[in-house]
Amino acid sequence: MENRNRQVRLKRRPAGVPTPADFAIADAPLPDPDEGEVLVRGIYLSLDPYMRGRISGVRSYARPVEVGAVMEGRVVGEVTRSRDPAFSEGDFVLGGYGWQLYSAVPGQGLLKLDPAQAPLSTALGVLGMPGLTAYVGLDEIGKPQRGETVVISAASGAVGAVVGQLAKRAGARVVGIAGGADKCRWVEAELGFGTCIDDRSADLGAALDHACPNGIDVYWENVGGAQADQDPGVHRRRPVAAFCRVPGDRRATFEERRAQISRGHRRWSRPSARGVHRAPARPQFGQPRRQTGCGPDAAGLSAVAGRRTLPSLRSSLS
Repeated sequence: MENRNRQVRLKRRPAGVPTPADFAIADAPLPDPDEGEVLVRGIYLSLDPYMRGRISGVRSYARPVEVGAVMEGRVVGEVTRSRDPAFSEGDFVLGGYGWQLYSAVPGQGLLKLDPAQAPLSTALGVLGMPGLTAYVGLDEIGKPQRGETVVISAASGAVGAVVGQLAKRAGARVVGIAGGADKCRWVEAELGFGTCIDDRSADLGAALDHACPNGIDVYWENVGGAQADQDPGVHRRRPVAAFCRVPGDRRATFEERRAQISRGHRRWSRPSARGVHRAPARPQFGQPRRQTGCGPDAAGLSAVAGRRTLPSLRSSLS
């Protein structure tokens, strides 16, 4: 085992697009776990859009990363030392312990993983926060019916890709929106969406009209901006909008993002729009609870990884 712990720390608040100069690499002593804690060696780190908001320092639904602190992030790792009877050396676990090689963390905040069930990296993707966000949001909010039309922005992203595949399994017709021809080809060819619209189209509203001649039943919003501001006239019987993430300009303040989401909420889906408000309090692992929305960037669903929820998601994707 190494005797040092390499970390990535936030050096300063980014001005505009983050650059390497906003971060610092530092070596710290190897942490020593206390009673009830385990020492975890990181294997996989998830790099997620929500992190941009956490380093901005503006008011949000969660505490920002402090300057000089280790960057926040969810990690899959291996237990190298345990002072918690529920974990043994060699166990694989999921938790949020940041951009560092080693972490001493309370065992109660970890989820044990079984590599025989799925590749470990999927705990940060399709079986992690992105996949669970898609699963709960579509099941609790969207509720697509067979033959309905579901439109998904950022369709090539970690959340949108799963939303579309789950909607297909429900028998819905799936229309994606993605940035650029290459992404659209991948969404159609690899993910099997019925069609995908380039969000760089000169007239996005006309492209939506063409792709959805019978209207839209469920709209899954991952981006905000121009896509959320389209004319709601294309909606029909029971339009539902699930607002899942902050608008595309992550340099905007929390108030600006919230106003833009709320404007889209009013325009897109008056009959039923959820997930516009702040993320709910996070449940503990192993204690799944029903959610009513995704919040500003779906982080409120990141811990819905209870023993009942993960198997049901695996079943839905199999």
